[in-house]
Formats: sequence, C-alpha cells, structure tokens
Amino acid sequence: MMSSRRRTLWTIALAFLAGTAGVLLGCWIMMPRAPHGTELHALLHREIALDPRQEAQLDSLETQFAVERATLEAHMRSDNAALAAAIAREHDDGPAVAAAVDRAHRTMGALQKATLAHVFAMRRLLHPDQTAAFDRLVVRALTPAS
Repeated sequence: MMSSRRRTLWTIALAFLAGTAGVLLGCWIMMPRAPHGTELHALLHREIALDPRQEAQLDSLETQFAVERATLEAHMRSDNAALAAAIAREHDDGPAVAAAVDRAHRTMGALQKATLAHVFAMRRLLHPDQTAAFDRLVVRALTPAS
C-alpha cells in the first residue's frame, strides 16, 4: 500500500499534468496562429501587383512585425506557464487562476491589436486602386472557409 504522503505527491503530479494538458489544448484550439499574417502577406504578393517601392516597404513592415509578434508570443507562453502553475497550486478556479487567465487574455488582445495595426500599415502602402482587392483578401483571411 502507498503511504499517504506518496499518494498526495502522485495526486499533485497528476493534477499538474492534467492542468498543463488542458492549458496546452486550450491554447492550441483558441490562440491565433502565426500563419494568418504570413498567409495574408503571401496573398498580397500573389494577388496584388506591387511596385518595387511597395515591395521594399512591405518587407520592412514584415520584419518589424515579426519581432513584435515573437515578443508577444513569448509573453503568451510565459502567461500560459503561469496559468499552469496557478492551476497546479489551486486545483480550482481560484484567484491566482483568474489573475493568470486575465493576464493571458490581455496578452492575446495585445497580439490581436498589433496584428490589426500591421494589417492597416500594409494597407496604407497601397495605391487607391489596390485597396479594394486588399480588403477582400483581409476578409477572406479572417473568415473561415465553410
């Protein structure tokens, strides 16, 4: 038979693993994925004829945004680790879990806002005759295929 202390340690370990698995699964399902920005960039190059100046400016924007996105994604990973630790400590939806969820949501919101600012910065590089096509690309990228 297992001692009470050993059983408690196993319970804590299993709860931590279950909590971590839940967080990872939730992030995989709920978090925005990086390919959307890359996908929009590829669609822009493929479907809208850009002049060399626009290409250079777009490449510069993409480089800047890649750094910002990587920073925010690192913050999200840190927020998720803090959430997993809070779940392991509280084993319930307690104050530390709620605070960790709020931090993660703020970071996700910051990433979404940064992504939108990047999309609008790309749009500002376009000539008036290119913006309607770009707007259609954005809507297509944000609308799930049925």
